[in-house]
Amino acid sequence: MHELAITESILEIALRHAREAGAERITDVHLVIGNLSSIVDDSVQFYWDIVAAGTPAEGARLHFRRVPIEISCLDCGSRFTPGTDDLACPACHGNRIQIVAGEEFYLEAIDVDNVLRDVPHLIPQPPSPLPMGEEKGVGG
Repeated sequence: MHELAITESILEIALRHAREAGAERITDVHLVIGNLSSIVDDSVQFYWDIVAAGTPAEGARLHFRRVPIEISCLDCGSRFTPGTDDLACPACHGNRIQIVAGEEFYLEAIDVDNVLRDVPHLIPQPPSPLPMGEEKGVGG
């Protein structure tokens, strides 16, 4: 059930970045999720379809990139991907290990449509500076 809160956070972040970019619509959302994470892709997709409804992200496709577990042995420095539940180093059989990859969870990128910054005449422009010595509203 924690995927609902996570999905709402993803949507909030994606909408904020789209707004800052002047985008009207989000078409794709790219997520990176480590294999040690308890996040279930199908649950995030299910909740996405609900929470994104009626927003500029409605209909956006979610892309999940899973990061495999990688461990570093603190005794010999070897890096490895565990094949089973045994986390001992295959090189020296040491048990002093550190997780290097596999715990990630972040929004990597969003793809958007209709970025208003690409259409200069639709974005309000600041007034042109007056030539030196001229003051606005002073007749002469």
